[in-house]
Amino acid sequence: MSDSVPEAAAQAAAEAVPEAEPSYDPAAPAPLDVDRAPSGNADVDAQLGRLADTDHLATDGHVEVYEDVHRGLRDALTALDARPGPPAPPSPYQNRS
Repeated sequence: MSDSVPEAAAQAAAEAVPEAEPSYDPAAPAPLDVDRAPSGNADVDAQLGRLADTDHLATDGHVEVYEDVHRGLRDALTALDARPGPPAPPSPYQNRS
């Protein structure tokens, strides 16, 4: 009896085992998994949601997203400053003579 495996059986065994793919590629984009809590302001929440775009970009693409989000947040804050607030309560000392 021979210890050698017939060639057809060896080839079938090799085909049955799939080639292992690397499970981790350090150069591939990876999600940052940063929690984003809603702020209650639709403009701000939209900008914070835009940060999720960085999860699918290489690190050199993050700068563009961060700058865009920063610009949007700055615009949202400027818009809040431009809105007229409620009128100030009347001062009790206005009618003094």
